[in-house]
Amino acid sequence: MTKAFLASTASLLAFAVSGVAHAQVQAADDAQTTRVGDIVVTAQRREQASQDVGVALSIIGGQTLDERAISVVNDLENAVPNMEVDSQFGSGQPQFRIRGIGAREFSANNASTVGVYVDEVAHPYTVTTQGALFDVARMEVLRGPQGTLYGRNTTGGAVNIITNAPTAYRSGGLTAEYGSYDRYKIEGFVSGPITDKLLGRLSATTEQGGAWQYHRDTGESLGDTDKTAIRGRLTWDVSDRTTANLSATWQQDKSEGLGFRLLGPYRVADGSITYPTDTAWRITGWQIAPDMAAAAGLPLDAKPGRDNEGFDLSLRIKSDLGFAELSSISAYQTFERSEYNDWDSTRFAESDVYFYNEIEVLAQELRLSSKSDGPLQWMVGAHYATETNDGGYYTRFRGINGLINTSYEQDVEAYGIFSHNSWQATDRLNLILGLRWEKETRSLLTPGTFTAPALPAPAKRYDNDMSEVSGRIGLEYDLTDNAMLYASIARGVKSGGFTTYNATSATPFKPEIVIAYEAGIKSDLFDNRLRLNGAVFYYDYENQQVQGLEYSRERGQLGKITNAPKSRIFGGEVELTWVPLDGLTISQNLGYKSGKYEEYFAVDGKATDAANPVDGPWDIIITNDRSGERLAFPKLNYGGQVAYDWMFKGWDLRAETNYNYRDETYSVTAASIIDDYWLFNASLTAGPSDANWRVSLWSRNLFDTYYEETRNGFNSSSRPTTSPRQGRTVGVRLSMEF
Repeated sequence: MTKAFLASTASLLAFAVSGVAHAQVQAADDAQTTRVGDIVVTAQRREQASQDVGVALSIIGGQTLDERAISVVNDLENAVPNMEVDSQFGSGQPQFRIRGIGAREFSANNASTVGVYVDEVAHPYTVTTQGALFDVARMEVLRGPQGTLYGRNTTGGAVNIITNAPTAYRSGGLTAEYGSYDRYKIEGFVSGPITDKLLGRLSATTEQGGAWQYHRDTGESLGDTDKTAIRGRLTWDVSDRTTANLSATWQQDKSEGLGFRLLGPYRVADGSITYPTDTAWRITGWQIAPDMAAAAGLPLDAKPGRDNEGFDLSLRIKSDLGFAELSSISAYQTFERSEYNDWDSTRFAESDVYFYNEIEVLAQELRLSSKSDGPLQWMVGAHYATETNDGGYYTRFRGINGLINTSYEQDVEAYGIFSHNSWQATDRLNLILGLRWEKETRSLLTPGTFTAPALPAPAKRYDNDMSEVSGRIGLEYDLTDNAMLYASIARGVKSGGFTTYNATSATPFKPEIVIAYEAGIKSDLFDNRLRLNGAVFYYDYENQQVQGLEYSRERGQLGKITNAPKSRIFGGEVELTWVPLDGLTISQNLGYKSGKYEEYFAVDGKATDAANPVDGPWDIIITNDRSGERLAFPKLNYGGQVAYDWMFKGWDLRAETNYNYRDETYSVTAASIIDDYWLFNASLTAGPSDANWRVSLWSRNLFDTYYEETRNGFNSSSRPTTSPRQGRTVGVRLSMEF
């Protein structure tokens, strides 16, 4: 596949060069930066300067993605305040949290608390967001409930990925990168007119290599990336009033997984070996069991990793009706997941799992937006989606003889009506009102969880219906021409769902509801050399979806998603961009949040086990009052970037460093603290001022910091494992445009 990709990329670039007489690469965003520039965003479904949007909003441009080592959506946590993204025990199933709102779940069938959109098209299942990020113009991250502007409703926020559109002139580009552990990445595009009214853009990327871990027993390597993706975009001027945008993306991910480390001595179940605590950073272990390999269709020497493939197709049509603009978004998505993980980090199958999913989503959204320059701006929309998600997993756990199997078939039908309106009451005061009504039905068909050689029970059907109203009331007040205050009260809703990683009892959990109070300021100071934005928030959290326990009389303790009746979260963010000298840009961000359970009686696993016979039945259930307990997320994160652009003897130069600090966090699954950490990246870019190429030297995790993402206590908290992140890497990048 890689050779074919390289050949096709070379052909595309030859096409671009043939049609271009002369072009140059712009050094950085602006080699002579003297002011903080306006950024046009579409966060509120219309083009606005980012400083005119009365919401907490972070923007990451295409160049910054490379400099801050953002190669997947997960890496946004190192650039956005009060945001975390966990890959859930090293798997390809991410969980997003913004301002503490978010779940920790490794199954792939439930809605996310944070909406992820690519060119306005929702990805309702986060496992589909793990493909390569490529040919991206910018990313917009909104904090707080979102439901009056988008087809989907979320409690945490939204991530908008905006890809580069076709250009009205012929152009092309190529970026090639090589780094530590023989990792390389190649990305290219061609763009331009096809006919007078039809523009096209074709982009592609491949990323290979990078294995940095090794097996403690065999010395085998682990960690090679193997990602390939292709996107085609067409823009057609159907008439003077109507434009159609067609986009198709194919992605494939055959990357090896992340290996775990042993946090303490590990004695295997049969007592034959006791592994010492892992001290080497890169050490890990794995071995797939023969019965799991047979069931999953994997070889006996399979490494942890995935074989995922997805295809997205969307058609966006905008038509000027005179009094309003009509927008239509039609989208179709398919995704196949195949993923094997070894969570015990040994060659003994004591916490191994294989996930499989086939996902299909069909969605339609219509919006009608006002066009007048009057004080009233309005938008009404409707959304419909139907989804099928057939999947499950095989697993082997310590102390259980036989292969455990859970399978399910899930169907979702959702539709909603939403409206977002603003009224300019005075020259300085703007009032906001948004409303949403939605209805959703979810059904799950499953035989439950069973262990071979036992046969599955007859399949049972579970239903979870939701009908909710949400909305937002806000105001925006211009203190001056360059400073705005805003405040809002919003109600956000996230769907309920089913615990499918343990479907012995798949009774649904409830939707969660957030009442969010927020106030903030946006300002440009000192002749637009300093941009200072800040926000504070307070959340009333109802029926928070959390990892909990349930007991089966016959099987005992079962992990399950449950609801904590009442919680609260409060905090704030500050974002600053400063140009103290021409060419020097300093960006800083700070996020703080704190939260606790207000009302929550949870099952006490240790006490319940002690109160019942070892082999059951489990008739006595003991709970404890966790009211007042701190919510398990890092309180503080701080990040920034310092970049300097200058010219020297006909060369454009850019020196840049960026950094991020994340506070300690509590691992619920391993009952332990994950330490805080600092990360630093750096790069130096140079190229002749009159040339069309640039070369960059870069280092990621510059000071070789050891840090962890998640911990796993499935083999009890006395035998936890952890997913370490990669140490220092260095490399070189060559970029060319034509």
